[in-house]
Amino acid sequence: MILIYTDGAAKGNPGNGGYGTILKFRQHEKELSEGFRLTTNNRMELLAVIKGLEAIRVEGIPVKIYSDSKYVVDAITKGWIWSWQKKGFKDKKNVDLWKRYIPLHNKYKPKFQWVKGHAGHPENERCDQLAVDAAESKKLLIDEVYERENG
Repeated sequence: MILIYTDGAAKGNPGNGGYGTILKFRQHEKELSEGFRLTTNNRMELLAVIKGLEAIRVEGIPVKIYSDSKYVVDAITKGWIWSWQKKGFKDKKNVDLWKRYIPLHNKYKPKFQWVKGHAGHPENERCDQLAVDAAESKKLLIDEVYERENG
């Protein structure tokens, strides 16, 4: 099983933000993170999941994602995303990222596990540190869709 741990952070909401993702498969482990100059916490939480799935290089292996984001976990496990999609994401936020997520969901069919944030879960704590460090870095990227729609 491929395990993906994720977290997002934003300093101010909106503000500069970042995500942290850890992928684990057998003895392999990979950390991913990036920071953005203007974004939201929810965008970073969702982007962490997307980036983890996009980093998978093999198909046919079960995937489990651990996230402390109720926004992301509930939208998927409670099926809200599919009703949003049917309604053309009318009045929903982060449509670009949800549309980017859907094909990845269909490809990997990941299972989600919500974890309580800041509760001593080692991988969640590490993802939080990656996300915060990325948000505070000097090399911040532009979240182009967010800035275009909210700038």
